[in-house]
Amino acid sequence: MQKNRLGHHLLSLARHYSRVAPPPPSYADPVIRVSNNVAYLGSPKQGPKPRQLLSLPPFPGLPLPGKNSATGRITAISWLKYYFDEIPDSAIQSHFNKGLVEIESSKHNAADSFIERDGQMKPLRKIKHNEVMEVGARVWVPVSIAETRVSKRFDCIPSGTLHPNADEIDYLRRLVKYKDHAILVLNKPPKLPVKGSMPVHNSMDALAAAALSYDYDEGPKLVHRLDRESSGLILMGRTKESMNHLHWLFNDINPAKSSCKAWNDACDAKFQRYWALVIGTPKENEGLICAPLSKILLDNGKTERVILAQNVGLEPSEAAMTEYRVLGPMINGCSWIELRPLTTRKHQLRVHCAEALGTPIVGDYKYGWFVHRRWKQMPRVDIEPRTGKPYKLRRPEGLDVQKGSVLAKVPLLHLHCRELVLPNVAKFLPLLSQNAETLPPGLSGKPDLLRFVAPMPKHMKISWNLMSSYLV
Repeated sequence: MQKNRLGHHLLSLARHYSRVAPPPPSYADPVIRVSNNVAYLGSPKQGPKPRQLLSLPPFPGLPLPGKNSATGRITAISWLKYYFDEIPDSAIQSHFNKGLVEIESSKHNAADSFIERDGQMKPLRKIKHNEVMEVGARVWVPVSIAETRVSKRFDCIPSGTLHPNADEIDYLRRLVKYKDHAILVLNKPPKLPVKGSMPVHNSMDALAAAALSYDYDEGPKLVHRLDRESSGLILMGRTKESMNHLHWLFNDINPAKSSCKAWNDACDAKFQRYWALVIGTPKENEGLICAPLSKILLDNGKTERVILAQNVGLEPSEAAMTEYRVLGPMINGCSWIELRPLTTRKHQLRVHCAEALGTPIVGDYKYGWFVHRRWKQMPRVDIEPRTGKPYKLRRPEGLDVQKGSVLAKVPLLHLHCRELVLPNVAKFLPLLSQNAETLPPGLSGKPDLLRFVAPMPKHMKISWNLMSSYLV
């Protein structure tokens, strides 16, 4: 009996505090915080945490293995790059630019900080990247410099973390439309993300880096992007030289042109052509959209949205231009149009179609949600209107018309990069590297331009087959 009483007494002591709502800390009164227009009662926010610094070993002096010691000195940034050989040079340079790299100093100034080591307080002073290291000097850096080897949320996943199987490699290589020693051209399917993040491991850039290196040491790199829901031709560079020229080619503000007239003419002929199915039809059959775009943040900065700039001078904007052409008459409230972007802004075609033309793309619920709510979708058509006979070739047998087409309850995005024309980079690389004006004899016979055409994805083919009977 006495043991039971003792047990209950100990249990009451152990459960003195509630597990659901523990009391506020005794050292501070609860405060009211407001988040998303909702007031909360809780403890005050904690103060700034103490800095977490990492100490490098004392500088050993010359020579460092793998470093050129002919100058007889080693700078601070060279010492950090040698010690953190797995970390990108840009990350190390960024820590120097922000003044986060410090060194133990024998003299103390008013602006210096202190660090405790071996039971003593050591003064620290900021160090520049070009400062010469002395033997025995000890450098302190934030712990964040060692954590940069972990990929951030929106960074590309390193190809070393991916191990695609044979089926994935075969699937990705079947998407390749063209390959030479300078570029790769792929036909991206819908719903495949182009740029990966930490939750996304099957993005095109990460898979291509792991599976499309072929006989190169590194995989190809992205030159431009397509939205996750869109499809079509996408370009990747295979070497550093080709990437530099391709980035220059897809830059909206091109610098001075080359001395080679053939290369300049080929660059002027570069273009992309998209096909899209839109709800409604533009007022004019063809035209040029010149509507600058701005970015705004929604949901406390968690969501980014692109809108037409208001031209009031209060918000940053970027120029955006798109040529368009209507391919045929409006069919059941929809029209096929051709888009040719003259600039490369994020969501440019989707915003221009939805807000500038007033005809959002079918399946674009981000910029055309209200139009989709009022849109009366095309009814299931089984008979050709001109002949009165059932569909035969227009609707392939065994093909489910509900999978993302205009007949589906939730259609997929009907935006496809169908055609791409660009200079033959592999032909002009030797000329551009030597800054010459004429091509070598062996390369003059190759074409100056490359043209690629990609077939539409299945859901757009279904919509095209169902509606092409009405086209004139």
